[in-house]
Amino acid sequence: MSAPDFTPRFRVAVTALGVVSPLGVDAVENLASLRSGRDAVTPVSAFDVSKCRAKTAGQVRAEWTFAGADPRWHRASHFTAAAMREAQRGDEAFAPELAVIGTTSGGMSFGERYHRAQIARERPPERAVWLANYMPQKAVLDGLAACGWAAPMQIIANACASGTNAVGHAFQLVRAGLHRAVLCGGYDTISELVFVGFDSLQAATPEKVRPFDKNRTGLVLGEGAAMLTLESWDSAERRGAPILAEVTGYGIATDNYHLTQPHPSGIGPRRAMERALADARRTVGDIDYINAHGTATTFNDATEGLAIARLFGARVPVSSTKSMMGHSLGAAGAIEAAFTVLALRDGFLPPNINYAEPDPAFALDVVANEARATRLKRALSNSFGFGGTNASLVLEAA
Repeated sequence: MSAPDFTPRFRVAVTALGVVSPLGVDAVENLASLRSGRDAVTPVSAFDVSKCRAKTAGQVRAEWTFAGADPRWHRASHFTAAAMREAQRGDEAFAPELAVIGTTSGGMSFGERYHRAQIARERPPERAVWLANYMPQKAVLDGLAACGWAAPMQIIANACASGTNAVGHAFQLVRAGLHRAVLCGGYDTISELVFVGFDSLQAATPEKVRPFDKNRTGLVLGEGAAMLTLESWDSAERRGAPILAEVTGYGIATDNYHLTQPHPSGIGPRRAMERALADARRTVGDIDYINAHGTATTFNDATEGLAIARLFGARVPVSSTKSMMGHSLGAAGAIEAAFTVLALRDGFLPPNINYAEPDPAFALDVVANEARATRLKRALSNSFGFGGTNASLVLEAA
């Protein structure tokens, strides 16, 4: 496959990042958990799951809050503000001209409480707070205010590809010279409606989550937030900013096959990966690692596994970090992009835990159960969602 004949106007640097996830409340904790292969999936504590098949999720520890948060904030604002503040501390001179953030549910649990109060004809004084903190842009506004940043925002809600779409869109804006510096990422929190919905679809598992394993039985949900600061390479170099990694490619594809199931041929994931490689002017032989979408559902892993195997063979190591923390929906692509940056920077492959038996339907080099130390130059990060939304990023070592 040949790359298209064009030269991007500006190289795009990642100068800082911040992460809140079930694996930790900052990048240091997340890095340690990734290296150790920590299983952060625990029994759900936020609401009653006694009538559900699945009873576990990846949850940010309940006692943690963002220092200085408004007591009226939704938990989404805590995640978002903390990830933004960590990114800000990693590059104190960074000033975003725009924020591009992916999410799927906003402050859904506040929306649930408001709806129940309406149905019950109750008028608790918290109703106004619930409604004001429910909107998807509220968490972003709170995070920007906590950092003292004044920037317009764009919210992307495109199922489970949202976080990757946000990073990819920000990358395109900086590369094209439309913006010098863009804050991008994603956030989502556990909510009862979403949890019960996935349980009703029988997409969630009551067992361990086992991406790419022959005996996988479904996903577990997760939550969290990740933010990355993107800036034109020349601008970052001029001001002496730290450069953690470079974004070089972004590819998207929509297969429009089914409301919740991907096309069984894997054509959507394959085209997204091919387009990301072409956008980066790279070939399959240039990629050293793939952070897979890897939800551990029967259909997703079959189609993604088939697409990776047909495009890359079994040469490239593959892992799904969802095996450790669950599927954080709109935040997943941003969190996994941040994890991929950490892997590139620190020279290791995050493990795919709970992996026991290969699926004979596709041949992959799965990073099974333990992290691998290795030098990485280039990696691919995948996100695929309901409705056939497919997105891939190419990230390269600085």
